[in-house]
Amino acid sequence: MPVDVVTFGCRLNAFESEVIRREADGAGLSDTIVINSCAVTNEAVAQARQSIRRLKRERPEARIVVTGCAAQTQAQMFAGMAEVDRVIGNEDKLQRDSWRDARAAFDADIADDKIAVTDIMSVKQMAPHLVDGFERGLPRVFVQVQNGCDHRCTFCIIPFGRGDSRSVPMGAVVEQVRMLIERGHAEIVLTGVDLTSYGADLPGAPKLGMLTKQILRHVPELKRLRISSIDSIEADLDLLDVIANDIKLMPHLHLSLQSGDDMILKRMKRRHLRQDAIDFCDRVRRLRPDIALGADIIAGFPTETEEMFSRSLDLVGECGLTFLHVFPYSRRPGTPAALMPQVAGGEIRERAKRLRAAGEAALRRRLESEMGKTREVLIESATAGRTEHFLPVAIAGDVPGAVRRLAITGHDGARLTAGL
Repeated sequence: MPVDVVTFGCRLNAFESEVIRREADGAGLSDTIVINSCAVTNEAVAQARQSIRRLKRERPEARIVVTGCAAQTQAQMFAGMAEVDRVIGNEDKLQRDSWRDARAAFDADIADDKIAVTDIMSVKQMAPHLVDGFERGLPRVFVQVQNGCDHRCTFCIIPFGRGDSRSVPMGAVVEQVRMLIERGHAEIVLTGVDLTSYGADLPGAPKLGMLTKQILRHVPELKRLRISSIDSIEADLDLLDVIANDIKLMPHLHLSLQSGDDMILKRMKRRHLRQDAIDFCDRVRRLRPDIALGADIIAGFPTETEEMFSRSLDLVGECGLTFLHVFPYSRRPGTPAALMPQVAGGEIRERAKRLRAAGEAALRRRLESEMGKTREVLIESATAGRTEHFLPVAIAGDVPGAVRRLAITGHDGARLTAGL
């Protein structure tokens, strides 16, 4: 049986799962399940553990390998699970030698040395991983341009799972995008852990805006380019120029805001204040008036009072957000926030619920504003697509991968409906 990869977490993990599949297959592994884990919350780690137990019950003969951020930060815990045969580090998972070593251990039935995790902080350069394993014609695919993070937000464990920031050279990124377009993919999403830190470690220190310009200049066949989550305080002038002037860059940004209260932002060790977020959203909306904005916001960060939380709730309207990704605060051992006075669990859940309700209302308002407009819709399946603004659209029968100009005729509160 081929190698199966189960992916948790972010878009970067989704990209890396394709690299894992290629390298594990190339190493000759078979009848193996790889769990590519996430460490962003305790719930994400728990979900990985539950999946491991379930998959072992369903396929008792299969080997189980755990990798990803949670494997990097909690290798001993996963190695202690009877169901797990090997734990591979977050950088190691991208190397074929790691999978050859795993196969050799399995073939020799060596069970006493499960852990193959190197020091992620020692990794200072990033080799490009040209992925050709995406299914041909898949409408939207990811390209990894950056990994790791040099910042140390007090709530975040991810730098210890990903290491310091490092970037893929621009030429290699352009080559990857060109190859994917030649394979019939319509939309490319640039992804990384801290995208707006892109290039600081490369000669000449190019920024994310320069990278997007190079892609758009050198791959003119590209229909749609999208960027995943960014840190607004680090958005450079070239990026703002592309947002304003190139329609191939989709009018949709997802921002790492985390809170709307200045004291909480300082305790999080963020690099922006509330007004910075509002000013950035106002600025990009002047540059691209129809842009759709989303944001990550944490509910119930340690020391957060009801008044502080209300400022996060108000930020949804003040920034004009359409999409909200709400994280109930999750205490991660080893982070400074874990030592701060904690908000009660019930309050965290209640605040997260209110934030999600505000996000649902904001999405409904945006859907309502789309009525009667004509949008370029990327067809993702026979029944679903996405507009330029990443708004979901219900459709009736079409060819995945096509981009259709459709009239928006209605919505159900969660999705648009469209007709030819």
